[in-house]
Amino acid sequence: MDELEDSVRRRLYRMRDLSDRMAAVRARETSPDEMITVEVDGNGALLSLELSESISRLSPDEFESRLVDAAMAAARRAFTERGDLINEFNDQMREA
Repeated sequence: MDELEDSVRRRLYRMRDLSDRMAAVRARETSPDEMITVEVDGNGALLSLELSESISRLSPDEFESRLVDAAMAAARRAFTERGDLINEFNDQMREA
């Protein structure tokens, strides 16, 4: 019975650790021209947006394109990190 409790406790700790690590995922991306920097969380939600003064030279379409590209790149990185965390967790659970 003690062994079963220990096993369940270890799995619970691993699950809590995964949850904490996934909640901490952040990704930043800057446009190639360094006019726009975005930061997203592990769900791809925008956390911060930094704009340089040079964006005033962009047309609305250019601004939109650069912003969306930077945000998508940051979200891709965040999703990749989350996927890596899940794969690591699954590997640990298989070994346990």
